[in-house]
Amino acid sequence: MILHCVFMKMPAAASSADVLKLYGAVAALKSFVPGMVDFKAGPNASPEGLGHGFQHGFVVTFTDAAARDAYLVHPEHVKVGDKIVAAAEGGLDGILVYDFEV
Repeated sequence: MILHCVFMKMPAAASSADVLKLYGAVAALKSFVPGMVDFKAGPNASPEGLGHGFQHGFVVTFTDAAARDAYLVHPEHVKVGDKIVAAAEGGLDGILVYDFEV
């Protein structure tokens, strides 16, 4: 299994509805991408204060690296990814992606 973790810095003007819309777009990819088995999302709830400005995030679980790799280049993912980059504070600078195997 691969956990694909995405953390976002959102501008102050972004509403909760804006963020939920992005989460919904990612969750909808499950119907397009074989091997995408789970999706979880939410605001940073850590009390440690080490979020470095990343207030929102989501985790997509894939069956394996091949499924994750197919997702990365899938045209529907590219569309959603472009929306996330456009919404994030600073574009790509406002996004952190971290994948690991479990």
